[in-house]
Amino acid sequence: MNPRTFPVFDICDDHAFAKAALDIYHFQYEHNAIYRAYCKLLNRKEPKAVHEIPFLPISFFKTDYVVSNSDDVEKQFTSSGTTGSTVSTHHVTDLSVYERSLDASFKITYGEQEDYVILALLPHYLERDGSSLVHMAQRWITQSKHKESGFYLNDLEKLAKLLKTLHEKDQKTILIGVTFALVDLATRFPMELKNTIIIETGGMKGMRREIIKPELHTILSQAFTGASIQSEYGMTELLSQAYAANGIDFTTPPWMRVLARDTNDPLSLLPHHKTGGLNIIDLANFNSCSFIATQDLGKTTSDNSFQVLGRFDHADIRGCNLMVVQ
Repeated sequence: MNPRTFPVFDICDDHAFAKAALDIYHFQYEHNAIYRAYCKLLNRKEPKAVHEIPFLPISFFKTDYVVSNSDDVEKQFTSSGTTGSTVSTHHVTDLSVYERSLDASFKITYGEQEDYVILALLPHYLERDGSSLVHMAQRWITQSKHKESGFYLNDLEKLAKLLKTLHEKDQKTILIGVTFALVDLATRFPMELKNTIIIETGGMKGMRREIIKPELHTILSQAFTGASIQSEYGMTELLSQAYAANGIDFTTPPWMRVLARDTNDPLSLLPHHKTGGLNIIDLANFNSCSFIATQDLGKTTSDNSFQVLGRFDHADIRGCNLMVVQ
């Protein structure tokens, strides 16, 4: 299998997903030394089905070089972390795969990028290197091709004026932002916003008290009447994202799946609707590792959607994963 031409973005059904997942498992077992060593320790070398594939603990991205080829690294994405904490590093050897994933996922979820003005409210993320979220927003902005699209660091007044103008023009708009910045905008500049999608990515980062998602979405929906308040789920170690139109139930693109594992027996998977640790299959990650055991808690449903319910105790606080549902 040549990973440069692997058609993960052509997957259209469960059978194709299962075949691709097993093919990628065998490729990564052969070419990813860290993943191969982990599988050998578990004595799981020959999975016959997707549910038998081992999931690499996400903490390995903090300590090891998790790559499945010998190509030069084009980009290093790093997690935000907290002061003094060890950050995760995703060594990306083919940035075009991430951009294909972004484009295809956007089209599936929202339609054509050129139909939207894209506005990004990502303070702190713009102030550091290596943010995959900033790269995603920049890709959206570039593909939008609207002159109004762009980043807004701390200039909430300018952003509010533009949102009002776009509202008056009936222009379809997406505002993607971290939680604390969106709450600040809602507090200072409430307004009616039709034809606007607001996507919160999580992240209070110590700027405000922690709030649960239903409270956040109530604040935003009351401040921005007429807007659709949605959520995004992604992380440094992935090249794909999930989106929740209602802010709670995340749906994945066809090349991504989420499973729940038993918190007491991490090698055992749980049935749908049972709370456990979230395991993610991201087939776009074929150049690093596609099978990741996260530190998030949640549950899955039979229609391939999932909810995020919190994080394991003592798990590092991450900028995009501070929000919990209670």
